[in-house]
Amino acid sequence: MKRIVILGAGESGAGAAVLAKKEGFDVFVSDMSKIADKYKQMLNGHGIKWEEGHHTEESILNADEIIKSPGIPETAPMVKKAIDKGIHIISEIEFAGRYTNSKMICITGSNGKTTTTSLIYHIFKDAGYDAGLAGNIGNSLALQVAEDPHEYYIIELSSFQLDNMYDFRANIAILLNITPDHLDRYNFEMQNYVDAKMRIIRNQTPQDAFIYWADDPIIKRELAKYDIHSIQYPFSELKEKGVIGYIEEGQYKIEKPEPFNMEQESLSLTGKHNIYNSLAAGIAADIAGIRNESIRKSLSDFPGVEHRLEKVCMVRGVQYINDSKATNVDACWYALEAMKTKVILIIGGKDKGNDYAPIKPLVREKCSGIVYLGADNQKLHDNFDGMGIPVRDTHSMKECIEACYEMAKPGETVLLSPCCASFDLFKNMEDRGEQFKELVRNL
Repeated sequence: MKRIVILGAGESGAGAAVLAKKEGFDVFVSDMSKIADKYKQMLNGHGIKWEEGHHTEESILNADEIIKSPGIPETAPMVKKAIDKGIHIISEIEFAGRYTNSKMICITGSNGKTTTTSLIYHIFKDAGYDAGLAGNIGNSLALQVAEDPHEYYIIELSSFQLDNMYDFRANIAILLNITPDHLDRYNFEMQNYVDAKMRIIRNQTPQDAFIYWADDPIIKRELAKYDIHSIQYPFSELKEKGVIGYIEEGQYKIEKPEPFNMEQESLSLTGKHNIYNSLAAGIAADIAGIRNESIRKSLSDFPGVEHRLEKVCMVRGVQYINDSKATNVDACWYALEAMKTKVILIIGGKDKGNDYAPIKPLVREKCSGIVYLGADNQKLHDNFDGMGIPVRDTHSMKECIEACYEMAKPGETVLLSPCCASFDLFKNMEDRGEQFKELVRNL
């Protein structure tokens, strides 16, 4: 009996363990942190051995294959030992893909992937398709393959998940954009991160589809390096040579595989970045054969994604917006670009090697104040203090909201769009967003 060891027992790891057990492997799960009770119950219910708070080397390095949680870097001591021993390390998505013939619609990009994935899932479900939501959102793909199989899977893929995928194949691959992110995980080498993103088209065949943003300079450069076998569906904000999705004279248009158009004003998502997300989603739905009237309805009634430009409430004439998912500079740029009023910008957290230069023109144009929110705000002081905009230094969400309340004038917007990861002061970006919303609603 082959032995599978799973490192990390979150949604991804626990789901992979259940599928491995079902497929007859000898399974062992090890997590350096405490395992959540719901995952302990899942593992126990399937008779899977596990440990928490440490790694037992002799129980791990006897594996035939290791499934690694995407949150664990290759520099982790146990991962390095496994690599040195020549044990093959894969992702949960790679493993799950071996045990299903379902159609895979896979979405990646530095920004917009959660919104686009959620929108595609919304379109497919509204059209009556049997679809599961997986990857960075929804239940783990492996768990669904094991216990709740679907004809289609709509999968949000991070660069970390793509790193350990080898034979997995996306029937429809979507690449939204590539901008600097997670460089701390990639040796501060942008090309390493770019290479991870480009793995989305790995193993595609002439029967598959590749949807991408034609205006992204990095994507343009990288495509020249690849022998792409799939059918290409480039999109752009404007009609240009070769693109099949664009906006023209207020109309949202897709030229193929089936012509489709609707009023841009009817799209439920607003802002330039959401034009791209909506175009990618519409093209994917068109390729899957969903009828025009169904796509049109779903694009117009999609409710949006929590923690992404989420309007919380109005307090004393000030609009508070939760964009906690903006964990890199490019995401913050799009958030600021979408703002129609003066902004008090909340920025900060665990810096991932950020270059803040791209947002400085928008900060200068749109911001009436900046509130730094982090354990260490020195890099923010170095970048923004000299811009002549009032700044406040805070180290908790309570302090932050108090500062915003004092600084914001009626008619302005307080925007939480941090540019950074949340792990210095919060459990995760959801925790950061929830704390923001709760404190704002209690003002």
